[in-house]
Amino acid sequence: MNAKKIIGALSGFVAGCLMLSACTAPAPEGQSSGGKKDMTVGVIMIGSSHDAGYNEAVADAANNLKKVNGVRVITAEQIPETNAVTDTMQQMADQGAKVIFATSYGYFKYALEFAKKHPDIVVLHQGGYQDGAFPSNFGTYWGAAYEPVSLGGMAAGKATKTNKLGFVYAFPISQSIANIDAFQLGAASVNPQVKTYLVNTSNWCDPVKQKEAVNALSSQGVDVFSQHQDCQTTVIQTAKDKGAKVVGYHYDAAKLAGDSWLTGSAWNWTPVMKDIVKTVSEGKFKGSQYNANWIGTFANGDNPLELASFGPSVDKATQDEILAKKKDLSKKGSGIFTGPIYCQDGTELVKNGVVASYQDINNFSCLVKGVVGTLPAAK
Repeated sequence: MNAKKIIGALSGFVAGCLMLSACTAPAPEGQSSGGKKDMTVGVIMIGSSHDAGYNEAVADAANNLKKVNGVRVITAEQIPETNAVTDTMQQMADQGAKVIFATSYGYFKYALEFAKKHPDIVVLHQGGYQDGAFPSNFGTYWGAAYEPVSLGGMAAGKATKTNKLGFVYAFPISQSIANIDAFQLGAASVNPQVKTYLVNTSNWCDPVKQKEAVNALSSQGVDVFSQHQDCQTTVIQTAKDKGAKVVGYHYDAAKLAGDSWLTGSAWNWTPVMKDIVKTVSEGKFKGSQYNANWIGTFANGDNPLELASFGPSVDKATQDEILAKKKDLSKKGSGIFTGPIYCQDGTELVKNGVVASYQDINNFSCLVKGVVGTLPAAK
């Protein structure tokens, strides 16, 4: 490569790093120090990698991927769910990315279209669901989040003194509906009098709306809070100020919550993301389990959403009951959504004796009995 080409390549790289964080200069001609070509992997996040929530869990996995020999990682954070995603994927492709993880729910259509136009790049969408045929270079991956969320509901049901739980969520998507329903079902399994009160923020991370939501619910007597937001710092801190308890989601925030912490759910994306990269590097992605809708579950022992640590106020009897339920959910044929289950209006959601499949749960559109609130129209 002549001097002019080297200067041009470095200029392009520096320009890309203005948007793409955690960039590292590539070895000459894309080779590693040992002469073997590295696998370049791109990871795109909608929020901050320090949000004590969804994006920090992704960032932790990206940092662990960097430790894998022969893998080079490019990350980009605070990329909105717009054409900016496509632009970012293209910049990553220009830097040699052969695997791109698009990790926000609203990235789905952009990730799918990019995969169709770039058959030489494997694109994974985190949390989406593809109906019908898959491009040979595209896949989705997620976990049965409602499993550990239901366990957090059990902790909340045991801890409440008012029988009023609060749940702050962003959008009425299938994942949020399933989590709200599972939280209430878990809570009601240990406390039949409990109800879950909802507030919708219409934003993955809006601290102002989160604070308003917690204050409003607290004024109604809610004394335990949970949420489906990307960032959870504000919900936790505001709940602490109210003397309430919290059940976390996305990330183990026990240190942040202190004595208010009951338990929660925490993503551990490292195993599945490492295995996906390995599968691609071995040329085995097409037709693999990842070239599809991959869902980790307790029963398969691969749910990337794990039960978080217990807080100091959760007694051993409650911990044992939650862990026993987790063990039960790990058995084949078991599930939190086992009928009969009814919607708020009395409509049967799951028939008696039936265990809802992931596909069924992914299509839930009603809130279960015991949830107080309504769902806004999906956007």
